[in-house]
Amino acid sequence: MENIVHHSPKMNKGELALSEFSQNDHQTHPPEDPTVTSGHEGESDENVERGNWSSKTDYLLSMIGYAVGLGNVCRFPYLAYRNGGGAFLIPYTLMLAFTGIPMYFLESSFGQFASLGPVAVWKALPMLQDPLCNLTLADGYFEIVNTTWLHGNNETCPNGSEIYLPRQGPSEQYWDKVVLSRSSSMDETGEVVWYLALCLLLTRLIIGAALSKGIKSSGKVVYFTATFPYVVLTILLIRGLTLEGADKGIEFYIGSQSDFSRLADAEVWKDAATQIFFSLAVSVGGLITLSSYSKFHNNCYRDTIIVCVANCATSVFAGFAIFSTLGHMAHVQDKPVSDVVQPGIGLAFVAYPEALAHLPWAPLWSILFFFMLLNLGLSSQFADFETIITALLDQFPKFLRSKRLYLISGVSLLFYLLGILLVTQAGIYWINLIDHFCIGWGLIASALLEITGLSWIYGVNRFIKDIEMMIGKRSWLFWLWWKVCWIFISPCLLAVILIWSLVTFATPTYGSVEYPVWATAFGWCLIIFNIMWIPIVAIVRVIQADGATLYQKISAACTPAPSWGPYMEEYKGERYRTRTDSTAASNLVQLLTTPEM
Repeated sequence: MENIVHHSPKMNKGELALSEFSQNDHQTHPPEDPTVTSGHEGESDENVERGNWSSKTDYLLSMIGYAVGLGNVCRFPYLAYRNGGGAFLIPYTLMLAFTGIPMYFLESSFGQFASLGPVAVWKALPMLQDPLCNLTLADGYFEIVNTTWLHGNNETCPNGSEIYLPRQGPSEQYWDKVVLSRSSSMDETGEVVWYLALCLLLTRLIIGAALSKGIKSSGKVVYFTATFPYVVLTILLIRGLTLEGADKGIEFYIGSQSDFSRLADAEVWKDAATQIFFSLAVSVGGLITLSSYSKFHNNCYRDTIIVCVANCATSVFAGFAIFSTLGHMAHVQDKPVSDVVQPGIGLAFVAYPEALAHLPWAPLWSILFFFMLLNLGLSSQFADFETIITALLDQFPKFLRSKRLYLISGVSLLFYLLGILLVTQAGIYWINLIDHFCIGWGLIASALLEITGLSWIYGVNRFIKDIEMMIGKRSWLFWLWWKVCWIFISPCLLAVILIWSLVTFATPTYGSVEYPVWATAFGWCLIIFNIMWIPIVAIVRVIQADGATLYQKISAACTPAPSWGPYMEEYKGERYRTRTDSTAASNLVQLLTTPEM
């Protein structure tokens, strides 16, 4: 039965305020609008307004699918062989322990505690509540557009030697001339490659359909998209190990040819740190988004260890599958393994497919491989897209929650139109430009601000108490490691890597093609546009904050908002319930003391 409060026409302002305060004291949240909760409510949901994961498996598979992507399959193996082979595992493991896992634990616990997306969650520190998300248009592109290849390379050049140009093999020609229809430079935009545009449209439709009911639907789709790549990698590894010359590829990848002298090169450590951030997808909002749908008492610490270990183990595992087959290719062509390996995406879309073309049943292996890449891209895109949707829903819940399908359709259309530039004949140059400027510096800079804000401004002890409200009390020895990492080690490493990246900056190139000056300038504008909103929002928050002096205004801007805390009233506890009540009482006193007009 609803509480009905009758106000007498003669009731003065003070009596009205007392009546409203008394009512609010018994009912903190207004009754829920059934149109708002539709589409998310479930029998096991403790948060019926936003919804929760249907099961722990849905959540873990979504997190693993988000973290494991193309970088695990081609970027890590290439970095490993380039930076000393097995020796690269030393900086990689250390960076995982000192920056990767601490940042992952910080973000996942942050989102779970407040049950809010990557924008609204910063009510904890209003000065850093950036209303814009860092978006990378290249996400998911490589994983998707090359389904048109399949076994075409095998049909074009059966023996791998019929078409040959100096310094460019048949697979690379097919990649450039057929798949990409690449123009000679970034100045030549050319036409839209129609089959790539259709592939892009198809992926937008798949992603939109998978997220039509939010995590309730995407949490089921990942049962396939997140597990199928492991099946394919296992099949390819078993097949690769049975091939003649596979041992040469393994030795080259992570065997006796490891060069431990490379550990003295600072570039190796920077590559290790960048790969950890690129692979775990920290500081882009996805982890906060996915964890915000977990139940309040979910063990986010255990989930952090599981996902981080699974992600990095997948990188190493994929390297064995890739290099065992490349070793066979080098054996057949009587070349060193280094001559058949290509950097970055070339490893996944040129070198490895060419190696598959030399195998019996080549079309089968090619179809499995590219379908695996498709699933890797989809799993990552589910989380990226849900991050945008969740941020908008949290900012405008009353208006947008009942219109989720319209929101998904609109955002999908917008992203498709923005992606058209990337499927032109110059599209690969744009993707490489975005990757060169935004992926590394943007992630590291935002991570540095995030960990500094939570550890030094919000307070690491307060943050630890928040986590203990979810996972229970832990000993001081347990928290010692996390405190040291969050306060000192991780911020210092991130700062060093960021400075080193700026000092060693080199203008982007795509193979032998150099970028025009305007393109480099545009790249700098991209990264500045992504980062500049953080100081702008901070300045605005300080100006708007209460206080007579600048110090008081900065302190107010760094103070958590009154509504900050666990989303559910039942989990607020004494720490946050008392704070909410005192804020309401303060507002009441202010209302009572305001003179009537």
